[in-house]
Amino acid sequence: MLGTASAMPVMGRNQSAQVLSVHERLFLVDCGEGVQSQMVRYRIPMIKLDSIFISHIHGDHLFGIFGLLSTMGMQGRQTPLNIFAPVNFGPILKFFLSYYGDGVSFEIRFTPLKMKEPEVVLNAKAFEILSFPLNHGIETFGFLFREKEPQWNVHKEAIAKYGLTLTEIGSLKRGEDVVREETVIPLSEAAYKPFAPRAYAYCSDTAPFSEAQEWLRGVDVLYHETTYLEELSDQAEKRHHSTTLQAASLAKAIGASKLIIGHYSSRCKDIALYESECRSIFPETYAASDGDEFEIEK
Repeated sequence: MLGTASAMPVMGRNQSAQVLSVHERLFLVDCGEGVQSQMVRYRIPMIKLDSIFISHIHGDHLFGIFGLLSTMGMQGRQTPLNIFAPVNFGPILKFFLSYYGDGVSFEIRFTPLKMKEPEVVLNAKAFEILSFPLNHGIETFGFLFREKEPQWNVHKEAIAKYGLTLTEIGSLKRGEDVVREETVIPLSEAAYKPFAPRAYAYCSDTAPFSEAQEWLRGVDVLYHETTYLEELSDQAEKRHHSTTLQAASLAKAIGASKLIIGHYSSRCKDIALYESECRSIFPETYAASDGDEFEIEK
């Protein structure tokens, strides 16, 4: 977690940004002010960023992008950088490149987001990343990082025990039983899944919306904004944000194992209050602070 504050500056708390490590690839989600300083502080090599995902163009999610891109240019980055962001980020990127692009020698591949329901925006061998619309008054998108079902692994002892041929090993890896003339070697005896696929969803900023339960059902870890405590639910509705209880209710409804919250209003300095309210509905809630690390577990 590189930043857990909302729009107003707060001492010791930067604005929205987090880095997700997925199968040794680094993804930056949102890019609030000071993000490059936070990456230096927490020893995250910015030159190794694979892609950047911008939820929307409000400043507290974007103001760090110019400095970050400039620094990567000064570091001599040559690898192309993917940026996934709403369509209205296009003119902002064009402005940056027209005034400050001389030092940026690497290719920036901008993918405009304009979907009405979840769509895959990055497809890798072991995982995929989807984007989906949120409810924030302007074009805003959430992101879902989801591992694919892994190939079956064959037990080494089963190869010797059954005298498996290469063709039979291939069948097991595809998830099929081995069928011989007089016997069947069950998949469950000879092979195993190396891991259960995990899924992580990022939702900031958004008011509740009806499709969220369907789109996020089965997510293991949910990050969700909780800009307001429940007593300020009128402000949350007015500004298209969520309260603690709304975020916790969604986590419970989708069957998440863990809820991480952030994007706290500057009105409240004690994040334990956010955590406490969420836990009244969803006990496995964790109020994030800058610098916190979370393992996404099944």
